[in-house]
Amino acid sequence: MDEWQKDFSDIVKSVSDEVERFFTGMTEVVDTFIEMTEELSEQVQTSLLSEVDQYLQDLAEPFLEVYWDFEDVLGDDLSSHLPYPVEPTAEKNPACMGCRNYHGQVYNGNLLVCGMHPSGYEDESCPDWEGE
Repeated sequence: MDEWQKDFSDIVKSVSDEVERFFTGMTEVVDTFIEMTEELSEQVQTSLLSEVDQYLQDLAEPFLEVYWDFEDVLGDDLSSHLPYPVEPTAEKNPACMGCRNYHGQVYNGNLLVCGMHPSGYEDESCPDWEGE
């Protein structure tokens, strides 16, 4: 083998070793960067979550105090002040049975039967009755 071929082969091997060393070092740098980023992300997430949690507690506290005060005024039976459905029966609102216009919700103790006849229809059959 000629001398220049040997020198060229040595140069290529040397460059190859240096490139391999460079990429090994870069891999270590990238791994270290990723580890630092993960640690920083965990720290930020932990502190951010605690701050957001505290903020939400501070925000909700006045509303909860008003709610508890409201409950004290109304007593334990808050559900009696919320709307609830009532179905028509043969004794109460018989003209409304099966009608698609029937609303049948009680609001603060007052039954809203439908939009056309808020208190219900007096006779056995309603002129506005429509089947479902």
